[in-house]
Amino acid sequence: MASSHPLRTPPAPPVALKPLTVALALLAVGALYLGNAFGIKQGALYVLGALLGLTLYHAAFGFTSAWRVFIADGRGAGLRAQMVMLALGSILFFPVLASGSLFGHPVTGLVSPAGTSVIVGAFMFGLGMQLGGGCASGTLYTVGGGSTRMIVTLIAFVAGSVIGSAHLPFWSSLPQLAPFSTVKTFGWPLALALNLALFALIAWLTVRIEKRRHGGLVAAHTQPPHASPWLHGPWPLLAGAVALAVLNFATLALSGRPWGVTSAFALWGAKALDAVGVGVANWTYWRAPANAAALHAPLGKDITTVMDIGIVFGAMAAAALAGRYAPVWRLPLRSLIAAILGGLLLGYGARLAYGCNIGAYFSGIVSGSLHGWLWMVAAFFGNVLGTRLRPMFGLEVERMQPTSC
Repeated sequence: MASSHPLRTPPAPPVALKPLTVALALLAVGALYLGNAFGIKQGALYVLGALLGLTLYHAAFGFTSAWRVFIADGRGAGLRAQMVMLALGSILFFPVLASGSLFGHPVTGLVSPAGTSVIVGAFMFGLGMQLGGGCASGTLYTVGGGSTRMIVTLIAFVAGSVIGSAHLPFWSSLPQLAPFSTVKTFGWPLALALNLALFALIAWLTVRIEKRRHGGLVAAHTQPPHASPWLHGPWPLLAGAVALAVLNFATLALSGRPWGVTSAFALWGAKALDAVGVGVANWTYWRAPANAAALHAPLGKDITTVMDIGIVFGAMAAAALAGRYAPVWRLPLRSLIAAILGGLLLGYGARLAYGCNIGAYFSGIVSGSLHGWLWMVAAFFGNVLGTRLRPMFGLEVERMQPTSC
């Protein structure tokens, strides 16, 4: 006889105290060191990176998986959350970028040329997202969350980035438009209206496609919550979208420019090559004044590096709070090959496209840059190809099981 008692939700796993203690200690010591050695802003940016890592992990805010489930199965919740993030980010950024200052300090957006290098690079990045299993921010927060496969992707990402920095002068010599800012060209009110209309259109299209495919909007899957879900997770996707937009704006306020991720990867690779005697300082990319200064300065002075490391430890703390920090060291060969190929494509593509899903897509679009929209389109087609190739490497493509009558 079947039990009359209702099924109980299984309890959430307990907090992993050891990795949580390690993560919090590294964050505290790192913030104190950076604040003392490089100034209080650098320490604050490290903590801000940790908050981004915690947000990405707790909200499971994956750019890669969101695009994949939409391409493969027509589910658009992740894409709609991205549109909310972009809309709120644009509302915050556009007036400030138009004025050129925030709290009395100069600020500037990430506006880059739009052309051949962006199309090729973003397509490669999109393909790499699906083979590598993550984007730029996704690689960092999943490494922090204990994914050993993503450590392989990250190493290949760094290698691809430094190779891309060597080849960028060739790609940037191909046909492209000059940097184009809708904020400066149209004025921020009109630019904002146009962007909000495009975000709404994309969200509406995802709703139409999802309803046609599934008969209605599909509820997002969530794990059993802890007693305190805001501390231990999981968070709703929309909460993650709002938090990421606000934290990107905080990055603008502290550093004078929006959030970026992958320039640090190129820097790490270049420093490693320089340490073993490779003359990267003579490469055209590393002769540019800002890049040359970064190459010869301590890593603790580089804003992107500091925030990237903060993301890793913030995600580690989040995974420990959720009771899900449990690294697995066995990797199937095909998955390992995909991680290496994907990482190389991610790194190389990010350099060609003047950024990744954060620096070009998120921060580029909220900066009013045309190249951000071009990146989005080219990367989407790269994701389409990558999604189709995933089964060849034994990687999952999430599809809902049809319901039986």
